Amino acid sequence: MGYRPKDVIKLIEEKDVKFIDFRFVDTKGKEQHVSVPAHTIDEKTFAEGKMFDGSSITGWKGIDASDMILLPDADTAVLDPFTDETTLNLRCDVVEPATGQGYERCPRSLAKRAEAYLASTGIADSALFGPENEFFVFDSVTWKIDMSGCSYRVDAEEAAWNSGKEYESGNMGHRPGVKGGYFPVPPVDSAQDLRSAMCLALEEMGLTVEVHHHEVATAGQHEIGVGANTLTKKADEVLILKYVVHNVAAAYGQTATFMPKPIVGDNGSGMHVHQSLRRTARTSLPAISTVDCRRRRSTTSAASSSTPRP
Repeated sequence: MGYRPKDVIKLIEEKDVKFIDFRFVDTKGKEQHVSVPAHTIDEKTFAEGKMFDGSSITGWKGIDASDMILLPDADTAVLDPFTDETTLNLRCDVVEPATGQGYERCPRSLAKRAEAYLASTGIADSALFGPENEFFVFDSVTWKIDMSGCSYRVDAEEAAWNSGKEYESGNMGHRPGVKGGYFPVPPVDSAQDLRSAMCLALEEMGLTVEVHHHEVATAGQHEIGVGANTLTKKADEVLILKYVVHNVAAAYGQTATFMPKPIVGDNGSGMHVHQSLRRTARTSLPAISTVDCRRRRSTTSAASSSTPRP
């Protein structure tokens, strides 16, 4: 996006921004946030950051040494399309106050260190990552845990198991069967408009959408593909994508999940990641495809290249 601190301050004034949302990620990949009034932000904020209690984040600091700093990255500034009051989101690195260095358990700081290490090895100057983001959208999610036992249940009107269900308006019958969702046209694909709304919101937040479609599984499995980027930027984009998918689904009265295996007997959701290593504008390793997902078969393939080895 190319924003500098002074550009962000100008954007706040031009868009009459009311709140700034500082965002960061815990070690498990869960996005966290804290909001402050926009009038409390100036250019010094980008150099000094904002203090917060690190002991409240699972697996981080103890209460005796809990002070940490959220250091916002001006280049990540983006307006939030879901808030009633105009809100500007800023992604943050988590910094140790004593040293000014990135916290070792902060995924964003870790990604930056990994990029710097790759460049220092001479193997490549940069690496591009292009994940394929798969998810389910359910109409109902219920669970129970108490003294008597535990249970959970998910449901979606398009699910194959609802082919014999009685609906007040009648059962229209168009739904993908088990492993039959890849990828018939509507009305079998019942979520065309939902995914389109997600894609428009993603582009509004700065991502480049390449494709969206129904995935293999019944009960609302989908994929949205966006363009590749360098490690830290792509990780930021994946968080934006998950935020958009969850919130658009919620606006439609549904629940989205990126869980790898929410239903039994059909495909789970993977995250195949295409990678490309580059050195001085040459491609050192043109393609690697992997899957990052528990309880799903993992594969790795590397394309051949005629590029001389370093």
